[in-house]
Amino acid sequence: MSVTVRRVYEDPAPGDGTRVLVDRVWPRGLTKEAAHLDEWVKDVAPSGALRTWYGHVPERFAEFRTRYLAELDDPERQAALDRLRRLMESGPLTLLTATRDAGHSQAAVLAEVLSGRSSQ
Repeated sequence: MSVTVRRVYEDPAPGDGTRVLVDRVWPRGLTKEAAHLDEWVKDVAPSGALRTWYGHVPERFAEFRTRYLAELDDPERQAALDRLRRLMESGPLTLLTATRDAGHSQAAVLAEVLSGRSSQ
């Protein structure tokens, strides 16, 4: 099944399938209706400490990815990751994030994991 990553602020696309927000905090200035999402799986998001350390600095992304993959071993995050896997079984899955650079976000790492392109 396909997994895509998009910004939650973008309009939905016809091929999005199930739209899931994977951020820990709700995106600023966005209503639930405007988000057009099916679920919010915030338990899969990185810890606050990791998010703060990363600060969306692209040069830190490789280390962020390594640390985040380690955090995904946490039982609570594993349960949330399993939820995303179950959602994938029903068709295309779009992981949504408020991050400006979605390609350097936890959503991108999750897409790798769910697509089998990661060691997780």
